[in-house]
Amino acid sequence: MAKEKNYLTCDGNQAAAHIAYMFSEVAAIYPITPSSTMAEYVDEWAAAGRKNIFGQPVLVQEMQSEAGAAGAVHGSLQSGVLTTTFTASQGLLLMIPNMYKIAGELLPGVFHVSARAIAAQALSIFGDHQDVMAARSTGFALFATGSVQEVMDLAAVAHLAAIESRIPFVHFFDGFRTSHEIQKIEALTNDDLAPLINYEALDAFRKRAMGPDAPVIRGTAQNDDIYFQTREAANPFYEAVPDIVEKYLGKLAEVTGRKYGLFDYYGDPEADRVIIAMGSVTETIREVVDHLCAKGEKVGVVAVHLYRPFKAEAFLSVVPKTAKRIAVLDRTKEPGALGQPLYMDVKDCFYGKEDAPEIVGGIYGLSSKDTTPGQILSVFENLAMKMPKNDFTIGIVDDVTFKSLPVREEVSMDETIYEAKFYGIGSDGTVGANKNTIKIIGENTDKYVQAYFAYDSKKSGGFTSSHLRFGDKPIRSTYLVNTPNFVACHVPAYLTLYDVTRGLKEGGTFLLNSLWSKEEVGNHLPDHIKKYFAQKHINFYIINATKIADEIGLGNRTNTILQSAFFKISNVIPYDLAVEQMKKFIVKTYGRKGEDVVKMNFAAVDRGGEVEKVEIPAEWATIEVVEEMPDDAPEFIRKIVRPMNAQRGYDLPVSVFKGREDGSWEPGTAAYEKRGVAVFVPQWNPENCIQCNECAYVCPHATIRPFVLDENEQKGLGENVEILKAQGRQFAGMGFRIQVDVLDCLGCGNCADICPGKKGQKALTMEPITTQYENQKNWDYMMKNVTNKAHLVDVKLNVKNSQFAQPLFEFSGACAGCGETPYIKLITQLYGDRMMIANATGCSSIYGASAPSTPYTVNDEGRGPTWANSLFEDNAEFGFGFVLANSVMRNRIEQLMKKGIETNDFPDEEKALFREWIDNKNDGDKSKEITAQLIPLLKKNASPVAAEILSLERYLIKRSIWAFGGDGWAYDIGFGGLDHVLAMGQDINILVLDTEVYSNTGGQSSKSTPIAAVAKFAAAGKRVRKKDLGMIAATYGYVYVAQVAMGANKSHFLKVLKEAEAYNGPSLIIAYSPCISHGLKGGMGFSQAEEKAAVECGYWHLWRYNPQLEAEGKNPFILDSKEPDWSKFDDFLHREVRYTSLEKTFPAEAKKLFEAAKENAMWRYRTYKRMAEVDYSSSGDKEQVSGASEVDE
Repeated sequence: MAKEKNYLTCDGNQAAAHIAYMFSEVAAIYPITPSSTMAEYVDEWAAAGRKNIFGQPVLVQEMQSEAGAAGAVHGSLQSGVLTTTFTASQGLLLMIPNMYKIAGELLPGVFHVSARAIAAQALSIFGDHQDVMAARSTGFALFATGSVQEVMDLAAVAHLAAIESRIPFVHFFDGFRTSHEIQKIEALTNDDLAPLINYEALDAFRKRAMGPDAPVIRGTAQNDDIYFQTREAANPFYEAVPDIVEKYLGKLAEVTGRKYGLFDYYGDPEADRVIIAMGSVTETIREVVDHLCAKGEKVGVVAVHLYRPFKAEAFLSVVPKTAKRIAVLDRTKEPGALGQPLYMDVKDCFYGKEDAPEIVGGIYGLSSKDTTPGQILSVFENLAMKMPKNDFTIGIVDDVTFKSLPVREEVSMDETIYEAKFYGIGSDGTVGANKNTIKIIGENTDKYVQAYFAYDSKKSGGFTSSHLRFGDKPIRSTYLVNTPNFVACHVPAYLTLYDVTRGLKEGGTFLLNSLWSKEEVGNHLPDHIKKYFAQKHINFYIINATKIADEIGLGNRTNTILQSAFFKISNVIPYDLAVEQMKKFIVKTYGRKGEDVVKMNFAAVDRGGEVEKVEIPAEWATIEVVEEMPDDAPEFIRKIVRPMNAQRGYDLPVSVFKGREDGSWEPGTAAYEKRGVAVFVPQWNPENCIQCNECAYVCPHATIRPFVLDENEQKGLGENVEILKAQGRQFAGMGFRIQVDVLDCLGCGNCADICPGKKGQKALTMEPITTQYENQKNWDYMMKNVTNKAHLVDVKLNVKNSQFAQPLFEFSGACAGCGETPYIKLITQLYGDRMMIANATGCSSIYGASAPSTPYTVNDEGRGPTWANSLFEDNAEFGFGFVLANSVMRNRIEQLMKKGIETNDFPDEEKALFREWIDNKNDGDKSKEITAQLIPLLKKNASPVAAEILSLERYLIKRSIWAFGGDGWAYDIGFGGLDHVLAMGQDINILVLDTEVYSNTGGQSSKSTPIAAVAKFAAAGKRVRKKDLGMIAATYGYVYVAQVAMGANKSHFLKVLKEAEAYNGPSLIIAYSPCISHGLKGGMGFSQAEEKAAVECGYWHLWRYNPQLEAEGKNPFILDSKEPDWSKFDDFLHREVRYTSLEKTFPAEAKKLFEAAKENAMWRYRTYKRMAEVDYSSSGDKEQVSGASEVDE
């Protein structure tokens, strides 16, 4: 009797983790996109008690970096335990030193890699094979899979072959395209795979383990006499690998019925044109092969699985003898090489062979560039040419080196497949709902399903598109949906931002989350969409999911309503069944968040049926679509930024990046986005405004600002635009207005929440964006016509004054309500015109500079922060490099000035300025003043010394050098470098944006995560207390250190900022930053209030360590927090899902961990209090210095 098939709807990461769990006893891990999910699954399963093949849960250990994870894997393997890890990109590169060791010592580890691009001219989180190719000389076997089903089937072969061969394996598949693609597949079980293990080989591995019972010495140093020989001694092990892999492929076929080889040929057995490739593109090529073979063409494809060791005989045996032309596709770029790696291997296989085919090579799909059937058709057409192009590219237009093959029109490969496309915004739940949708259909029908999700680099609030396919046969379309039957636009603003109807089939369906009624919606559709609807006979439906979500209490989470509407319209499965299944998945998805959330989502399902059909007027078909009039935006914005913002960056030719080959980008491009994606935005009520400017101070996106207008500027305002009389004698005769940037605001509501108002009436209320569009004209007027008045006040004096300074960080891609960005914004307001920023990879680098959006901008003089990202682990050292370089150049200026003082080439006035500059060169403001006086004089001076100083003009003003990063960097992967840089005693400022998790990779635990908090890699709650980074740094005694929380005390952060920047030495500011990963019960619109609550209850403490005070006989440690109200501590924990979810999953342990969390906070506070009470006076009878705070809110 045939074994019953076990179907599973999952993505490639889950499939890999599922298999890895079976064969692993230890997993040493570290988060990195797109591989983190594999480790998260393993951690969750281990916490839930799932057993591996050996009958025990996997021991999961998060390390401080990928290098650390590789070291732990190495040590665990040497101790005789089967160990795995999951990584990609820079993470894999960090593991390379240990990979050489693991392979050299013949240890059977397996690394599962969601292959990803390498950061070069820019960082990319998306997929290709650059990382794996960088590791191909380590001695690891490299084993490729090309689909979710292949991952499930063949990941086991990597483990089985590693055990028997003693050669470690990298099992890799395409990052995102396979790792995040959801498919309905057949799953394997422990019982399927346990009998395949070579237990003799496993027992031999255990016996070789290091131990004092049978001691052995490994890792010796070898000299030139024997190193070469011992390196060659391992050759037989590598020679055996292909046969061992083939053996297990055969055994697996007996279990699954699916046959794989080292190399798999698909196509006409007498093909004359063949493509060689590996990874997900092989699925697309198979589609094209079927398409061409059906037309009588003789073509085929060879899919590579075992890439290292490369068995030439096996490869040659599958290539048809009739092949006359071969194209080898590589998903990597090796600059300067004669060819890419796979191409060179294929060429070598045919070297010296009679009647060898002509072989050409090309590059495709870097950074997940979509590889479509049209591009593959171009490759086959190239092979049919008289002289096929070699060293080609596909998927781009290369009009610089002319390597690209012609771009041809796309051809639908299978009209029987139903395709759907959903446009959403990050955090609205669209992606999550579609993941559930695909699982509902997969698990409740016989249909095959596929889902893939495309994102931009923004956080919540960014563009998302979901690509779903359903069909009656396996789906091999490993590319985006380009010709959908159904399109849903969940964000009304997208109608004007993106071409949301592109490719929608004749007679297709369009669902709009409409803010307007059936009668009004036509007035708000762009003309080109109306025309498309009419000409293509589109079925048009609307539902006001935004309004329904607000009524239910779901905020901006429209996902469930629109998911229900999709099922109602599409009839993919019966609607009653869909409702039942949606509610089942709601319990599974949201159960941990509490009964109220579940009930609200149930209501959302029920109300999704309120969808309405809109009749299309026949006259829409004849609308004349008018081209948009060009504006005066810079060429860079018009030719590069706007096409990218409109999701047309895929079509940009290489030539537009001429002169930007090093990855340089213009500052201030974020100002041109104007997306208008908020649902509610603030409205200013001037009668209640006290002109405190606190709303601008806390705004995460710099979209609400105070403007002071002189008499002439006021005249240009439109009628009924309200202004107040500006307070303060500096602003005599001037008007004051709080102005909102409606189209850039993300609608978090923090400004309205913290607004003190007047007599209990707030000056800001959140109103529907549809009522505020007219106010955008006022913002545009202010930006164009109102001059900045910051020079009239001391912007460093207080919170109010600081907000008259122009933010040089604006409109970033950070989440609505982000707890990090207000800190950065204020720093740029005070020091931005002379800032250099080194930014660790993480949230702050992604929202800080994700092409095309750069929020760092310039002032009227063209000055502003200069920004760069190196890597994740080396940011402190990278920033320290800035310090070293600036020190050298400024020391040279000092030497030149001293030389000038000694000559007769300079008058006394200039010599006096030289002396003044030398005395004040480390004072930012004074060096700026002196420079302004000095430059005009030097330009009139003809001496060589003057000319040389002028050549160094850009170094005259003291630069404010900063290193920004999150807790994952500062507490974990970058801690060693951070510690070293602080220890150097140089003048560098470090801002740690402490979210207490790895925010950018999805909320994994770091050493900043407090006890009891649930995070990824801490599914059962963190069990050890949070590292006190500030106290560690303070032990040096010469590092300025502070812990801040803007929402708790706005003046405190301002004071810390001034002290830290002025301190001539290293400074470290640790800023509490609520994050969307925390699951704030009130939402991110209360992130500032959350900071205040954290300090009030003792969860977070405000303090400063100022080394300068000790020299004055004062205590350098100042505890700025008031005595906490510990009775509020438990209530605070219950405000955040990262704590309350523990009560749902591990209720017995939650109470103990919550008590431990409170005790840890009290322990830390007692420590701080003792430090603040230490007597630092030189004599015991002097008055004791209490360390009490002088900073009041």
